[in-house]
Amino acid sequence: MGLLRRIARARLAGRMLRRLRRAGVRDARYHAKRFEIRFTVPGEDEPTIVPLAPLLGRRRAVNDLVTELLRVPPGWDEAAPMLRPVLRGAAPGAPIRRPVLPFLSEFAVIDQPDTMTYVTEAQVTAWKRPVDEIFTTARSNLTGAVLHGSAGGPTIVRFVDDGNAYWTSHLLLPGWLARLAGQVGGVPIAFAPERGTLLVTADDTALLAALFAEAETIFVTAPHPLTPMAYRSDADGCTIPYTATEGHPLHQTVRRAERLLAMHEYHQQPPDPSLPSAELHLLGNTTEGWRTRAVWPKDTPTLLPEADEVQAGPVTIAWHDLTPHLTPTDHVPSRWLATSWPH
Repeated sequence: MGLLRRIARARLAGRMLRRLRRAGVRDARYHAKRFEIRFTVPGEDEPTIVPLAPLLGRRRAVNDLVTELLRVPPGWDEAAPMLRPVLRGAAPGAPIRRPVLPFLSEFAVIDQPDTMTYVTEAQVTAWKRPVDEIFTTARSNLTGAVLHGSAGGPTIVRFVDDGNAYWTSHLLLPGWLARLAGQVGGVPIAFAPERGTLLVTADDTALLAALFAEAETIFVTAPHPLTPMAYRSDADGCTIPYTATEGHPLHQTVRRAERLLAMHEYHQQPPDPSLPSAELHLLGNTTEGWRTRAVWPKDTPTLLPEADEVQAGPVTIAWHDLTPHLTPTDHVPSRWLATSWPH
């Protein structure tokens, strides 16, 4: 390959990388041998591979291709009506987010006919709009579904998404869940085990026990799991976790769901290249109770997930006894820096 051709290829790759990074894509990498660029669209799991050979000599094609790949409307006026809120755990890339529930955050997406694109910091900068305004606009575009009729007793209502309804996002709308009391025959309790499924029933122990089991099955088998936990409305109409105090028939069931979600989100968390990260495990049973354990196998600095207990070599330590020796970090979900085994 001639020198001029190598220079042209390198310049094209550089333009493509700069354009992707301006659009908020942080993991774009150039593979010179294959003459291609690989990156992950914010909010997606699978990498996108872009062969660069067809773009040689076509300067404007780079911008056009990036716009097509990321499906980002060019301006606020066009994007605003397309915004929707979504409830998610971790999301690849660098989308804007705000925590709303344990291990779950609210994201803003641009909903187009054939794709859904997460809003990134780059779009916020380009639109020159406050992040709060973007989230408020996204929620305002989601018309809360209204159910008619009433239930004669506790029942289950199932919302199955066709890709356009954003059912699980309805939990982000203040007051929406509480308004379903007449349709479910009691105080509404919701489950969102995967992105396309929302289950709502009354606060009835028998129905809730069955739905906890169903939600867990969906959660552990779905390609896009969300949460096995149950949720209710608080006095202000905001969605909060459903709780069951010690002695309640569902106390351990609730604890198990909380810990399954924690395990899932920590498992999805990208590793920190600078320090080892401890793994989180679920232990126990319905009789003894459920707990999480972080395993700290070597006496070296380690990032610990928040757990009920930590196994440091041969010793197991309760979390509240260990926290005075830990330093919080900015990881999401939260991790704590532990420097050495307590002695």
